Amino acid sequence: MATATKTKPAKSSAKVVPLGDRIVVKQTKQDEVRASGLVIPDTAREKPQLGEVLAVGPGRLDDNGKRLPVDVKVGDRVLYAKYSGQEIPRGVFGDADEEYMVLKETDILAKLA
Repeated sequence: MATATKTKPAKSSAKVVPLGDRIVVKQTKQDEVRASGLVIPDTAREKPQLGEVLAVGPGRLDDNGKRLPVDVKVGDRVLYAKYSGQEIPRGVFGDADEEYMVLKETDILAKLA
């Protein structure tokens, strides 16, 4: 008979390493209260399209097997397409308040200076 050992779930603080031309972005939060004092509930807020790059993959491979570098780097602020990317589940990085996404390089529309 094997004895079952109870283990506490570890606090998740995983390091996400994007592959290929993928980029991990921390979404910027929208203001909950407008200048007029109107409070915007979570259900009515639009998905943000602005974020900060946290991790960048090595780049995609071309037809000859040569690696093409990615145009953004860690720390860049970027504007990305509205309905693009894949959301990372809350708590993966250990903080449940922040939202993160994995985007392809082609989903990024612009770098903000």
